Amino acid sequence: MLKIDKLNVYYGGIHALDDVSVEVNTGEIVTIIGANGAGKSTLLRTISGLVRATSGKVSFESRDIKRMSPHQVVESGIVHAPEGRRVFSELTVDQNLRLGAYLRKDREQMDEDLARVFQLFPRLEERRWQIAGTLSGGEQQMLCIGRALMSRPKLLLLDEPSMGLAPVLVQEIYREIEEIRKHTTILLVEQNAYQALKTADRGYVLETGRIVMEAPCRELLRNPEVKKAYLGK
Repeated sequence: MLKIDKLNVYYGGIHALDDVSVEVNTGEIVTIIGANGAGKSTLLRTISGLVRATSGKVSFESRDIKRMSPHQVVESGIVHAPEGRRVFSELTVDQNLRLGAYLRKDREQMDEDLARVFQLFPRLEERRWQIAGTLSGGEQQMLCIGRALMSRPKLLLLDEPSMGLAPVLVQEIYREIEEIRKHTTILLVEQNAYQALKTADRGYVLETGRIVMEAPCRELLRNPEVKKAYLGK
């Protein structure tokens, strides 16, 4: 579905991504783990067209998307739920969700998808007319993911969905991610390596812009180097 081949990205003189190759197959959850500053968010921002690659290939469903603008990437079926939630804080929950479908014209199906988001996140329905900036951190994360789902993505890019959340909310968010995977392929970036590896099918370890390891998640969970560096064991 998604194939990234020898991707290079520079920020000024900093080599942020160095010959990165990643593949995501339809129906998978694939996770990228690594320390803060390793280049995880840069990778997602490059896929979604927010950052330009210097070289390498990014293809989605056998189509080259490396030079596409962000709205063209969304039209192709890739939607990014960014780090830090980035909700429209002065708009209501309902308005935020409908903005997620801004490229769509199928009004009736949009209403069906809104109902599905409320089924997935009942708390959002309870707060449908509440201003998004007054929601808790966990509720804003639900809103960020729900807004992304309103575009009916084929591939959902999730950037640090557990960041800053209490453990009980992290478990709740990941239960919803397990539901989402029934219909949507997911590329997941996380600093919470244990939770990510428990949830995903395959994982890549990114260190200072380079992929240093790739394996099924069950193998990464047992790997001594991964345990020492990312799992606190």
